[in-house]
Amino acid sequence: MICCTNTNTALFFSSIDEIPSQIWETLGCTKNIYFHPDFLKSLEKNHPEISFSYIVLVDNENQPTAFASLKLIDFHINSIKNDFEFLKDIGRKLHVFPDKKPLKLLICGNTFVSGEHGVFIKENQDKKAIVKELAESMNHFVNSDKKLKKQIDAFLVKDFAKESLFITDALKDFSYHPFSVEPNMKLQIHENWQNFDDYLASMKTKFRVKAKKAFKQSSSIIIKEITLENLDEILPKMTALYTKVALNAGFNLGVFNLETYRNLKENFGDNYILKSYCLDDKVVGFISGIINKNSLDAHFVGIDYQLNREHAIYQRMLYDYIEIAISKKLKIINFGRTASEIKSSVGAVPQDLTMYLRHKKTIKNKILKLFLQRVQPTPFQQKFPFKNLEISHEKH
Repeated sequence: MICCTNTNTALFFSSIDEIPSQIWETLGCTKNIYFHPDFLKSLEKNHPEISFSYIVLVDNENQPTAFASLKLIDFHINSIKNDFEFLKDIGRKLHVFPDKKPLKLLICGNTFVSGEHGVFIKENQDKKAIVKELAESMNHFVNSDKKLKKQIDAFLVKDFAKESLFITDALKDFSYHPFSVEPNMKLQIHENWQNFDDYLASMKTKFRVKAKKAFKQSSSIIIKEITLENLDEILPKMTALYTKVALNAGFNLGVFNLETYRNLKENFGDNYILKSYCLDDKVVGFISGIINKNSLDAHFVGIDYQLNREHAIYQRMLYDYIEIAISKKLKIINFGRTASEIKSSVGAVPQDLTMYLRHKKTIKNKILKLFLQRVQPTPFQQKFPFKNLEISHEKH
């Protein structure tokens, strides 16, 4: 546990339980599930290997103006794989990454979900000023603890959409370097889609044929709701499948503990989506996601890769997310990162997300800038499956 003295502009907490309820009420942030204490508590409770802390920024009258969630993690350079292998080599050559031990990273943001889920700013605030206060508060957080000051290698503030960059670029004043990673793939649910057949009807023939083929291939799969009653029994199988997916990823900021699903289901009920995919009584996949205001956010999935191609498991999952969103009259699906091309074939378009990174040591931070200029999202071929181009390019 990290203890940090409060300042005139910031209050520091080392557990969600420490934050008084009036702070949540004053901020008015709990309509967004990612800033709901129950959601944050679920993550904190199930990931003891991560050190969680929280900052509440306050104004001159000591009234809360913003909330930020911090995580202290060990980033293992060997977890970088696939298209990112060359980064590992460059990083080692430039001595940006330590050779033997993991990189100690202080992250402001949600390490498990793509998007702007790390900083909440109350309405009618000067957002640029808040971002600067946040950077100062993160420095204070580290510098006020001798052990932590020695331990931490770098600071990461994650996942801002293009329209936020004019605010978050204030971090450059604090020697942070912006860089882009894989985009979040987003699908706008068209208002004319009353059901899944309407969605299929809006597609070009080639993509509709592809969808029907995926349904035919996956027709022997039995899809079931995962409830609190059957979760315990299925969890070990889900964990084994998720581990394979996690190992396949280019890089991970942390491994998600699927035990978290129990708390999320308890707290959010039907707004937390969990479904299993079974073939002959064998679990071959699962999907998870959350309904947050008017969007469905796909969270983690598990896939039996050996059976995936034959039974179109992943393709079917993507259509199921779409079916859920249409039936619940939602407006957007956030499919998250990875597998961008297949997601674009069901209609999703990329939303670029920017992260900001700063190395604690000045010289290494200058080298880091050169390194980050080499970091590019993996290129993919964007598909345009809809007949009416306005559906593909609707503003989002």
